[in-house]
Amino acid sequence: MGAAGGPAPATDLIRFSGVTKRFGDRTVLDSLDFSVHPGKHVTLIGPSGSGKTTILRLLMTLVKPDEGTITVGGERLWPANEKEIRSVRRNIGMVFQQFNLFPHMKVLRNITEAPVHVLGLSRDEAEERGRELLDLVGLGAYTDSFPSRLSGGQQQRVAIARALAMRPKVLLLDEVTSALDPELVAGVLDLLRDIARSTDVTMLCVTHEMGFAKDVSDCVMMFDEGRVLEYGPPEKIFSAPEHERTREFLGAVL
Repeated sequence: MGAAGGPAPATDLIRFSGVTKRFGDRTVLDSLDFSVHPGKHVTLIGPSGSGKTTILRLLMTLVKPDEGTITVGGERLWPANEKEIRSVRRNIGMVFQQFNLFPHMKVLRNITEAPVHVLGLSRDEAEERGRELLDLVGLGAYTDSFPSRLSGGQQQRVAIARALAMRPKVLLLDEVTSALDPELVAGVLDLLRDIARSTDVTMLCVTHEMGFAKDVSDCVMMFDEGRVLEYGPPEKIFSAPEHERTREFLGAVL
């Protein structure tokens, strides 16, 4: 894990080099440099509006940077043409705050649609994989249910299974418990802990759940005003942060 510029080492899975993103007159990311190694679990913390979710949205190509380069697996995600972007995006899955399930599709089809149409899997192969993932997230009995019949926690579990169905190298998690009732949060976080421990997927997570960040992270990055203030293993960031702004933030949320 690093925050230095320069060419991307072969060990980097994700690399941001000089990335700037503005919305109108507001600079959300300011010449951002950072990298993530394969298989690592990195948590982005910091106040609302510090640019954390924008990083995930850039990786999903939901927004484009104004300056800089982004590479994933040694391939350019930006700047790149549409064919290059589609190729890289196949390696990235994202779980959103609001689940974003297709309401007119039953649970199993929510999971199988993208593998069939994007990865080219047969319907049978996609459904076999989908059933395995639903068992993994504890929802094997809900293949024929519509999302509206599920609780928020169950819908978020389906969303996690749907992201994993694409066999991503990178899993992006954007405040995945923020829309859940408090009693449902622990179950979803426990599931993500299990996935972090049992798979080699690289995870980039934005969360205000500091206990979860301590448990699953190899590295925690503190953001403020579009910059990385400091980064390091969770025991360092949470126990002995170097930056005053980090101490202020953690004092408010812990």
